[in-house]
Amino acid sequence: MAAVCQALHKRVSSLVCRLYSTYVRKMRYLNQLKEDDSLCRQAQTSGTFYLFHNLSPFLQKVGKKYLVPQLSAAEMRRILERFQEAEQWIEKSVLIGCSDEHRPHFALDLGALDKSVIESELQGSFTDLRKALFVVDGKDSPLLALAQSLLRWHDSHQYCSKTGQPTQKNPAGSKRVCHASGVTYYPQMSPVVITLVSDGSRCLLARQPSFPPGMFTALSGFCDMGENVEETVRREVAEEVGLEVESLRYSASQHWPFPSSSLMIACHALVGAQRAEIRMDSQELEEARWFGLEEVVEGLKREPRSSKQDDGSFLPWFPPKQAIARQLICEWVQQQ
Repeated sequence: MAAVCQALHKRVSSLVCRLYSTYVRKMRYLNQLKEDDSLCRQAQTSGTFYLFHNLSPFLQKVGKKYLVPQLSAAEMRRILERFQEAEQWIEKSVLIGCSDEHRPHFALDLGALDKSVIESELQGSFTDLRKALFVVDGKDSPLLALAQSLLRWHDSHQYCSKTGQPTQKNPAGSKRVCHASGVTYYPQMSPVVITLVSDGSRCLLARQPSFPPGMFTALSGFCDMGENVEETVRREVAEEVGLEVESLRYSASQHWPFPSSSLMIACHALVGAQRAEIRMDSQELEEARWFGLEEVVEGLKREPRSSKQDDGSFLPWFPPKQAIARQLICEWVQQQ
């Protein structure tokens, strides 16, 4: 009986710890901000703000590092005092997270304001997000990606698809409502599979014409309606490189803001070595080929700027460390 009571006590204690852990309290606080408009407006007066201009994040260069500044509400008001309707601008912000101490983080796009004035005032610059992800600290990348995706979604959902009437954002930016129809819209992500194909001793990497010169990555494609992940992987590999997947396994997932907001579902796929001849779809890809272990290891060391050769051609290089494609490539190397 004593043993049963002791086990029950441990289970209850563990549950209490989980319920009141830092993570649980933070998630519940964020949910309160999304559901309680007055609480969220109050939080905007004490929170920090990440700035964007036409979806490009604001960065400051300090030495060789690029920092993503978090501006206080007071600093935001000081900047916005240079423009009209400062209070109205704060209301356009969207909630993107909070610290362990429950200090909320917001993102705000000032695309309608003079960019040069803001850059001069804060001594930094608005940088394209694709470039920013190469230079900022890894902990900042997910927040910038989330912020841009949410800001983009609000910009493209200002009108109801049913009535054509304007929709209204709640203070947290977690939804938009059409008061004419009563329809509530929530931000959504599109599922995308990204697959590293291997024949056992080699991995297959490809590039599209729009990629930076020399960059190769894993195959990827959106899930079609009605497909599961396994079906999408097999179809995409067959369509893009003409190979038949024998087996596959899940690796991880990642939110990715390009081209809009996607959930990248990363997988490894194995094809038969005896049937590994690539038959590339030239409408989808510019190049696709097999890479051996040594070539992949060298490519992982290479930076974009160091890939150009004297004859003008480019040595292969791979996506930045923040991209889940690089994680797949590194996993493959470790398996070898």
